[in-house]
Amino acid sequence: MTTPDALVSALTVALARQKESHTECPLFNDPYAQVFIDAARSRGCQLPTDESLERIDGIANYASSRTKWFDEFFIAAGAHGIEQMVIVAAGLDARAWRLPWVRGTTVFEIDHPGVLDFKNDALREHGDSPSVSRYVPVPANLIDDWPEVLRDAGFDVTEPTAWAVEGLLPYIADGPHLLFNRIHELSTPGSRLAVEAVGTGVADWLTAQGWQVTTLSAQELMTRYGRCGDHGVVDTGTDTVFVDAKRLR
Repeated sequence: MTTPDALVSALTVALARQKESHTECPLFNDPYAQVFIDAARSRGCQLPTDESLERIDGIANYASSRTKWFDEFFIAAGAHGIEQMVIVAAGLDARAWRLPWVRGTTVFEIDHPGVLDFKNDALREHGDSPSVSRYVPVPANLIDDWPEVLRDAGFDVTEPTAWAVEGLLPYIADGPHLLFNRIHELSTPGSRLAVEAVGTGVADWLTAQGWQVTTLSAQELMTRYGRCGDHGVVDTGTDTVFVDAKRLR
């Protein structure tokens, strides 16, 4: 069976989360990663190659630290009273199922229709329901007019929103500026944004638009979670930063 590139990429990341869940001292527990892997096998989907599996091992500390950081971002957003969350290019992460969401929270997941269909079918067949009060899949291409699709799905532009952009920027052909312009236009003051970025361009742009920004290097992030170890150089380039921003005006 030929598997879309977006799904192959998502399965690769799911394998990384599955491995982390079975380490001696995991940073998080994602039982749904195995559900996706089993569903892919049962459907005859193309699984990641040996080369991809080697790459997973090479970025294990980085990938696990990244997942933990975004998990904590959403938990903190909920604690600050934000009830509307948007995960851009959600892939096969099951945050809407595995995180302890505040009652009344809505999670919108934007991604390729094929990825979202696979994800929701697999979890439904396994008998799993979202832990969030309201889960809304938003099938859309991020190059197209996804804000309109998001609004049609019930997104409220008057409510503060917590946005996550994880593992996406290197794959946007025309650069990040259109993506962040759209997020900025949809974000009322008080909204928050978490971004895995390459370089400081995103942070500088957000600051200029009135966002309060803090950044953390990949090495600092792995050190925070005790994952710098021997893999620090292998795991990621030195120009990867994690941006946490709040819109002030």
